[in-house]
Amino acid sequence: MRVDLRYFAAAAEAAGRDAESLDVDDDMTTAGLVVLLGDRHGSELLRVLGLSSLLVDGATRVVTQEPAAPLRRDTPAGGAGAGDDGAEPDVVRVDVLPPFAGG
Repeated sequence: MRVDLRYFAAAAEAAGRDAESLDVDDDMTTAGLVVLLGDRHGSELLRVLGLSSLLVDGATRVVTQEPAAPLRRDTPAGGAGAGDDGAEPDVVRVDVLPPFAGG
């Protein structure tokens, strides 16, 4: 599957980019993605990811609370195809949201 990532604030700075797309195994977990991104972009991004929330296809996940959660969402009822949001079923969208100052 493909993971489309968007990085914000400190995560974008640590990754050296605002966005990227990666091809990963279909059974990729939240923790697996964090390790992969740390390997690609270094220890500063790994540190930021440990403090961040991930918005995965619109659902919030806290990295430290759901490390084994699979990234792939379930196929919509009725078979393969785009979900109600029109997203491609083989693409997972992940927003990396580090803590923001000021509330």
